[in-house]
Amino acid sequence: MSGHNRWSKIKRQKAAMGASKGKLYTKIIKEITVAARLGGGNPDGNARLRAAIGAAREANMPSDTVARAIKKGTGELEGESYEEVTYEGYGPGGVAVMVECLTDNRNRTASDVRILFNKGGGNLGTEGAVGWMFHKKGVITVKPGLTEDQVMEKAIEAGAEDVIPLGAEGFEVRTAPVDLHTVASSLEAAGLKLGEQKWSFFPQTTVKLEGDNARKMLKLMDSLEDNDDVQNVHANFEIDEALMESLQ
Repeated sequence: MSGHNRWSKIKRQKAAMGASKGKLYTKIIKEITVAARLGGGNPDGNARLRAAIGAAREANMPSDTVARAIKKGTGELEGESYEEVTYEGYGPGGVAVMVECLTDNRNRTASDVRILFNKGGGNLGTEGAVGWMFHKKGVITVKPGLTEDQVMEKAIEAGAEDVIPLGAEGFEVRTAPVDLHTVASSLEAAGLKLGEQKWSFFPQTTVKLEGDNARKMLKLMDSLEDNDDVQNVHANFEIDEALMESLQ
């Protein structure tokens, strides 16, 4: 299983167990605030805000918390002003890593991310160092209930690009970035039960890790994800599922 899919599953399991619920809420609130500031507080006309509200719903975030975050973004309530910045670098074994952040202090965040890369056996690169290795896609989680053939048929009819089985967790439907919400609406109209809707980056090629490099890479991912300024981490590592289970 690819590093992306397996790592995403691990993050969902942690959130379900409550191990990272507080940090997840913080990241979603930041995203809602920035989305509302950039595109307005009406999700009907703001695709990014609509996706962020969907993530909040999946995380069972209280509706009043979502409403406050939107109002902070639109200026109706006082709040921090966050800046978007993406850092690129390399992890153990030459793994390409992209780190998406929302920060109110770019210098602090840059320093923190650089330290985490260095401690994790990697190094922070320059802008554009690894971004070309990834493709941006829309991602829609489909909850279990239908067969892979049924989901595939409805997804293709809706304009999706691919369907990835996630076992007992259902399916992941991938789309062109601009088609995310159009495809999601079509799938809902077709009777599918949807989960998270978001944009993500997928590697064009992967680096297979074993042994110490695998252990160090997972530790680096953990430390980056744990940083309050980090929203998403994308990497092109691949680790055998059995090995990843043992390391976790």
